[in-house]
Amino acid sequence: MPSVLSPWRARGADPAAIDAALARANRRRRQRARFGWTLFVAGFAIVAVVGAQLMRGAVARQKARAEWQKLVRAATLTPALAAVTMKPARPGTPIVRVLIPAIRLDEVVVEGIDAKSLWAGPGHMPGTVLPGQAGNSVISAHRDRHFHRLDDVRVGDLVETQTAQFAVTWRVVARQIVGKDERVLRRTDTPQLTLTTCWPTRFVGPAPDRLILTAVPADVRERESVATAALP
Repeated sequence: MPSVLSPWRARGADPAAIDAALARANRRRRQRARFGWTLFVAGFAIVAVVGAQLMRGAVARQKARAEWQKLVRAATLTPALAAVTMKPARPGTPIVRVLIPAIRLDEVVVEGIDAKSLWAGPGHMPGTVLPGQAGNSVISAHRDRHFHRLDDVRVGDLVETQTAQFAVTWRVVARQIVGKDERVLRRTDTPQLTLTTCWPTRFVGPAPDRLILTAVPADVRERESVATAALP
């Protein structure tokens, strides 16, 4: 059976040049194959990491909601325990439930804004009062997790916070975009709720700005009237 190189040899082609050309072609095929496998492995690793992070966040979120349910049930049975949730808590402890009907948000807020706490849910900034107390209560969350739709909230929309003691309905009165290094969070003498996240919410990479929503009380209800409703 004639070789595939026979026509080239019949035309006087140099066998050494033919072998070199074939070697180059084989090297290119191997390089393309290695590149393809590299892309496949890299893509699989990225999917695996993202999947693991999502699973970690889902587990932490479910744990926080389960702890919140136990806390509310205990406060319902023993009203004296309700005051406990109005005191400083350790990082990661669920302390309040926040609902924003306009974006169908329903999350349990945990104490702290460190990386570990923010896996479970939005975080309450230590050093600020709890929602409903006199002062500015600050709640923050990642734009690609629990607050990924916060950009859709507009002035006039309602926000509800529920603790084991009472529930407060807030009305958003201000919305602003500020640089990430600007100091805009201030203390107040009257109850105020501040929600923050990185902005733009759909930005690729570290976001350069912050979205700040400010809300004031529109209605306050005692815990006894929302004890069962406070269960996620």
